[in-house]
Amino acid sequence: MDAMQQYRRAQDEFDAVLAAVRPDQWDGPSACTEWTVRDVAGHAIWGQRRMRAWATGADYADRRGAPGAPHPRELAGPDPVPVWLSARAESVATLTPEALERTTTIPGMGEVPLAALVTLLTTDFVAHTWDIGHALGMDVRLEPALVTTAFDWARANVVRRPGFFGPELTPPAGSDEQIRMLAFLGRAA
Repeated sequence: MDAMQQYRRAQDEFDAVLAAVRPDQWDGPSACTEWTVRDVAGHAIWGQRRMRAWATGADYADRRGAPGAPHPRELAGPDPVPVWLSARAESVATLTPEALERTTTIPGMGEVPLAALVTLLTTDFVAHTWDIGHALGMDVRLEPALVTTAFDWARANVVRRPGFFGPELTPPAGSDEQIRMLAFLGRAA
């Protein structure tokens, strides 16, 4: 599976967990410290809008959904699922082979091609799919190939500061790769 196929699969898994959120659960806590489920959805929506801007060369100065932003929920609105699906569709349509060759500057990473950000966002979707599902009591079993990709990316590019990854945790002995990856990202499964 190539990077774009993995990206779409990770988005599909995120779609599925969002679709399972009941109306009374949006403003409940997620597994992301200080963010509600709606905040996580707003952050993912922001990421799609940011990706679209990078792909098209458009200016996108909105920081409300950026990592560490205090209230990404503002981007999700009262019904986050259609907002997410629209942002996803608009972004994916711009990710042409030419757009994926564009470079952009990312704080802490430097100048990178957009294609490299596809894997970063795949990692983000994998983590946030679990963050929402776990907080809502779902048994979230992430696709193993996506877990491997996310774990590999995180080990090579980890950013440990508020709003990014938490401190690495020690997974229980005998943990599978998903649990080890989540512990590396600071999540206790």
